[in-house]
Amino acid sequence: MFHRLLSPAFIRASAGMAILMLLIAGCSGKSSKTSTPGAYKVGLVFDVGGKGDKAFNDASFKGLEMAKRQLGIEYDVIEPQGEGADREASLRQLATDPEVRMVIGVGLLFTEDITAIAREFPDKKFVCIDYNPQPGTKIPDNLSGIVFEQKKGSFLAGAIAALNTKTGTVGFIGGMDSSIIRKFETGFIAGARYVKPDIKVISGFIGMTGSAFNDPAKGKELALGQYGRGADIIYQASGASGLGVVEAGRQVGKLVISTDTDQEYLVPGVVLTSMNKMVDKAVLKTIDDGKNNRFQGGRQNVFGLEGRYTDYVYNDRISALIGSAAHDRIEQIRKDIISGKIKVEE
Repeated sequence: MFHRLLSPAFIRASAGMAILMLLIAGCSGKSSKTSTPGAYKVGLVFDVGGKGDKAFNDASFKGLEMAKRQLGIEYDVIEPQGEGADREASLRQLATDPEVRMVIGVGLLFTEDITAIAREFPDKKFVCIDYNPQPGTKIPDNLSGIVFEQKKGSFLAGAIAALNTKTGTVGFIGGMDSSIIRKFETGFIAGARYVKPDIKVISGFIGMTGSAFNDPAKGKELALGQYGRGADIIYQASGASGLGVVEAGRQVGKLVISTDTDQEYLVPGVVLTSMNKMVDKAVLKTIDDGKNNRFQGGRQNVFGLEGRYTDYVYNDRISALIGSAAHDRIEQIRKDIISGKIKVEE
């Protein structure tokens, strides 16, 4: 089923649909929603890959939909154009809308622009997912930086890989080579070596710009290369590019650990687990706080292992791959990280 997602027919159909949506929404790419007078309205700008990436962006949109159902909010969303170079203009478009009360930027690449826009519009609330400011940056009081404990979650992913590898070699594929994605890599390596000190880890990155999160073909190419060098499990932190890694796993019959959302359904038996950042729950909670005067701005707000905002996916299907003994070991490691017995610095 999954290989059809990357087929030429699918790509042509997706391109046609994208063009149609742009014609409907206008040049800005804005997708309008019917507004209820007086409703709390949230604006969200997707990162590269946009809605439909089956990862980070989709998880953010799921949080918006949850907030609509549970809190009665309204929302507008804006899709990125090209490599997302219009981030600042898209944020400004939402910030100048008198009906929008909160503006959300999805991804670390929004950090500088959303910080500047928040200072310009002190009466609006702003949220950045995976907020990654330069050291010493004064975060505006109306800006909440959502961060996850991806290094700790990746440590668990590495431990899972080490407990399940048959070859003693595993791989890591990151999207954009950046400080946050490097945390995924270093956490994964540390977790794998904690369980199996002599394990071999092959690392690779798709690119140096935001487009690296939206290149499934390159993801597949890198994954096939790592599998060819002996890796039997690859941990991918690469947004929509990760779909190519999963496709490579399907093609050669080897395993993948995904990130951000549960991707096991794409190819059951190939996706071993996913390091799950509960972006949807974090978006829902942040909107709820904003709507009810509990907004926590001026700082980074951590959604971590405690409370399972950062976690790994484990269900009946995945348990058949991981096994109960390995699961018990991972749960103990998780508890030891939370207690501080195992030190994993973010």
